[in-house]
Amino acid sequence: MSDRPEMFEAVDEVWMDGEFVDFEDANVHLLTHALHYGTGVFEGVRCYETEEGPAIFRWEEHLDRFYNSAEVYDIEIPFEKQELTEATEELIRREGFESCYIRPIAFYGYGPLGLNPGKSPVQVGLAVWPWGAYLGEEALEDGVDVAVSSWRKYASSQIPTNAKTTGTYVNSVLASLEAKENGYTEAIVLNKEGNVAEGPGENIFLVRDGEIYTTGLAESILDGITRRTAIELAEERGYTVHDDATISRGELYTADELFFTGTAAEVTPIRSVDDNEIGTGTKGPVTDELQTAFFDLVESGEREEWFRYVYSND
Repeated sequence: MSDRPEMFEAVDEVWMDGEFVDFEDANVHLLTHALHYGTGVFEGVRCYETEEGPAIFRWEEHLDRFYNSAEVYDIEIPFEKQELTEATEELIRREGFESCYIRPIAFYGYGPLGLNPGKSPVQVGLAVWPWGAYLGEEALEDGVDVAVSSWRKYASSQIPTNAKTTGTYVNSVLASLEAKENGYTEAIVLNKEGNVAEGPGENIFLVRDGEIYTTGLAESILDGITRRTAIELAEERGYTVHDDATISRGELYTADELFFTGTAAEVTPIRSVDDNEIGTGTKGPVTDELQTAFFDLVESGEREEWFRYVYSND
């Protein structure tokens, strides 16, 4: 339909509460609890076109995080993991996608309003759609210009940072809006101590003197699945990786290289921060090596333990 966002033009169905539903009929009630209070959890997962056909990358880790996020908010997902896995694979097959983005979501639905979800039912949905490079195809090669946001990342003593919660992404929305309004592609968010946390939807890596640093879980970050992948790929190639680092704002400006990782962003170079050129202002050699390794991996599907092949898991 003409009023659909372009990214959803090819989508025919979604899965809601155990049933496949026409895209146009995928609705929730105005008084849905999560719509008012942000009481939902979600995941972002990619299915890649590999040599063995469409394959979901690190699905089990994403699914584990999805259920763990729900547990934090006492959201009891009324489906077993295997049921969601089968529904996801069937949805991809029905849509005929060779590659796509996958969005599982669980939330408190229509019930009595008030801060306590009370007797609000838990609703669960799955959607898939084609989605290219999150920060733009050219960003993968040329890098992105970013700015340190005036908005700080919330601390785990305020809201759990290990849960991927719908409501808390307002923090990311504010940082992203601010960056774009000021002419930057993306933001970097500091934590309450003033040290680097992450991007609005990405983890961040710093390269200095041939060693790799990424902010630790205690720095108010999400434990990213692509972050884990980048760490493993780097260590396999002989790099020293400091995966529990504290990175100051000033260290960003003097880094040899910086890059983002994330399911949506994949591995994206950062070429400047607050108008300060990083390194040579182009994709650095370490970033290039890890980015190449990442895309070689997801396009080949060579590590079977990291993939679910959509047409061969029955």
